[in-house]
Amino acid sequence: MALANSRVLWRAATQYLVLAALAGCVPAMTQAHEPGHDQAAPVPVVEGHCAAVTRSIVEAGFGDVVSVSCKDGQALIASNTYPDHPMMTGIVGTNEQVPVPAENYVSPIPLEPVLGHEPHTRDAALGVAVNGVPIYDYTGGGEMSVADLSVHQARNDTVLTQQLDICGGHAGRGDDYHYHATPTCMIAQMPNAGPAAILGWAFDGFPIYGDTNPDGSAIAPGDLDVCNGQRDPVYGFRYHTSKGAPYIIQCLRGQTAAMADLPRVPPLRPSGRDGGSGLSSGTPPRGGVENLVFTQDESGLRSMTYSYQGAAYFINYTPSATAGCYDFETRRVTDGGAVFSGELCR
Repeated sequence: MALANSRVLWRAATQYLVLAALAGCVPAMTQAHEPGHDQAAPVPVVEGHCAAVTRSIVEAGFGDVVSVSCKDGQALIASNTYPDHPMMTGIVGTNEQVPVPAENYVSPIPLEPVLGHEPHTRDAALGVAVNGVPIYDYTGGGEMSVADLSVHQARNDTVLTQQLDICGGHAGRGDDYHYHATPTCMIAQMPNAGPAAILGWAFDGFPIYGDTNPDGSAIAPGDLDVCNGQRDPVYGFRYHTSKGAPYIIQCLRGQTAAMADLPRVPPLRPSGRDGGSGLSSGTPPRGGVENLVFTQDESGLRSMTYSYQGAAYFINYTPSATAGCYDFETRRVTDGGAVFSGELCR
């Protein structure tokens, strides 16, 4: 209880200091120049976009675990992508990957977003939540084409195929935790939760809100475009979460840096200690698993246990003596039930 109280006090103190530093840095709006026919659609220019990004994280209560620095026209949101809420529990369609903290994960958010003409897709994160967790589109079957955006991809819908935990996320091929749908557990942690709260930022610089307009009014049918977004009077454009597919941002409407240069968490690699090998990417067991639970304790042990066709399986790991590395012991369906032991590193 004392540890929990200390964490709350530390987080509150951190938020107070950052908010004090940001006092008076409220985003103001001026109209961008009128473009020619060959230019992108105009959007309002938001002064203090860096302050707006920082404020959204601090007011959401994550200023002690997520940092923001602004330079070269970008707000750089740094995190380990590992949230302080339940993970993995409740998944049926597991890919037998487990969440491991990332290193040096930095999300670039343009400070002068420019709305483009065509949507952009990516088989990786399209943005980042205010708690530092990456946000993907709702599918789990590879990158969508532009044509796919207008058709519900039911077979690859991570919600319908029960690939997500009770918080809207799971671990991917990089053993990285990320969201594919509304981050419900994150929202439950936010002291400023409500229609006006920004839930995250897309990699084109536009904010992500919840299921309603920021003023609390309902979003009328047809208001959201193919990327699950609409025009915004302050930021020029905004994205939303939604009850039905696509649940969250599914493409980018604004201009970005080269898509290939946007952040991606690489898979764990073998350390080479004792000539050990790594783990192959997991394959979802046919029909799904039962009773999947992910736990962690104060010793640093993280454990994911589940059953499949009456047999018990697990993925356990603890921090090793090597920085950025972990000692793993697993028994997966993917490996035919063989036990693996070895040191894997970020």
